[in-house]
Amino acid sequence: MNWGVKWKVFWETLSGEFYRKLFFQGLINTVKIAVLGLIIGIFIGTVIAVVKVMPKYKKLPKALDKICDVYVAIFRGTPMVVQLLIAYYVLLPVLGIRGVEAINVGIAVFGMNSGAYVSEIMRSGINSVDKGQMEAGRALGLGYAVTMLKIVVPQAVKNILPTLGNEFITLIKETSVLSFITVYDLYTALGAIGSKNYDTVMPYLFMAFIYIVLVLAITFMVKGLEKLMAKSDRKKAGGVI
Repeated sequence: MNWGVKWKVFWETLSGEFYRKLFFQGLINTVKIAVLGLIIGIFIGTVIAVVKVMPKYKKLPKALDKICDVYVAIFRGTPMVVQLLIAYYVLLPVLGIRGVEAINVGIAVFGMNSGAYVSEIMRSGINSVDKGQMEAGRALGLGYAVTMLKIVVPQAVKNILPTLGNEFITLIKETSVLSFITVYDLYTALGAIGSKNYDTVMPYLFMAFIYIVLVLAITFMVKGLEKLMAKSDRKKAGGVI
């Protein structure tokens, strides 16, 4: 196997205007879907986590709790690719919805799937915050929801930041299944180059390299945020002293 020749052929194809644009569009779509999916997931997950930890004295909280249980069971109990296929090829036609781009379906499904996992992450983060924080907020006259969102949740996010980073990494890697609903992602773009040259060795190795770079970049950003938050906490502690 002549690796030099394979690399030269691959690089010449990738450097061409058409495939270069294809590659960057696939890379942008991969990152875009993972980022937006995580943002939606954090929002959904936070709402579910708040519902799960709130007191269940009344019927409404109990009903919401059951709904959240079903939601989490569905999205954690089925593979991402199955969720994409059902959303794009089953739900949209059954509901008579047309004209929705596949990438938007991908973002929505990734967000809802991430929300199920983030809810458990966020709930553990909320439970790790001292209960006195909630009591202090209520003592100041703040309502339960306001205390939770302004005092407890921000502290919980600090505790679960590394785990959220792992969720982001998982979403980045999961984007490789988006080709099942015709979304042009990193896998599809590099696969197209392999199909053109009838050789997938270099495209797939290069794909693995790009995913590794993305994961390392996310890891670096998460560690940077952790350091910034720790530095901010030390400054606040110093100010109090």
